[in-house]
Amino acid sequence: MRWQPVSPTLMRHLISHNEQRGDGDPSAQLLRYRNGQPITARRYDHLWQRIGKQLPWVATQQVSTHWLRHTTLTWVERNFGYAVARAYAGHDGKSDAGTTSTYVRADLAEVATALAALTGEPHPLAPAGNSSR
Repeated sequence: MRWQPVSPTLMRHLISHNEQRGDGDPSAQLLRYRNGQPITARRYDHLWQRIGKQLPWVATQQVSTHWLRHTTLTWVERNFGYAVARAYAGHDGKSDAGTTSTYVRADLAEVATALAALTGEPHPLAPAGNSSR
């Protein structure tokens, strides 16, 4: 497990979801169906197929959860640098190729700052006045 800042809006929705569908176990999977069963990776695939039927560009661009992660991490890297993107992705450097990854590190505040810039929302872990570049 690792700590990952999320926007205040996303946190409010995750808390609401947990209140409506959670099973009371704080270490259990959060995202669940209405019947309380945890969703599976296959569910994400099915959702992207359904979205692609409604929005043809999603199918054309092959948008997926991984595509969103890749696009977000590319944006973070371009705007905040390699170390922040690596930390944002949760890469700990143990398996990264290249010597540079041994020396560059970003802390949670830097990841929160990138998140604040990405979402346009202030984040409590981002230093004040440092939410955009």
